[in-house]
Amino acid sequence: MGRAARKLNFIIEEGIYRELEKLVPSGKRSRIINEALRKELISLRRRRAVEQLAASSSVGKKYSNREILNGLAKDRRAR
Repeated sequence: MGRAARKLNFIIEEGIYRELEKLVPSGKRSRIINEALRKELISLRRRRAVEQLAASSSVGKKYSNREILNGLAKDRRAR
């Protein structure tokens, strides 16, 4: 069974559109855009988590850089 989908109407830069049209066959563009957006959203979510962690570093348990890197690596493997 496929994932639920929505049709969206948004604007992209002309150069990006031309490159997408040139490199990706029309039947595969939605999949490529979904994958790219999914990766960007993961990146944004991780950045937000790091910012929240940094902001709360004065409160609660302190994490070493190694613990943070291990947590990020675990998150990446889970996806």
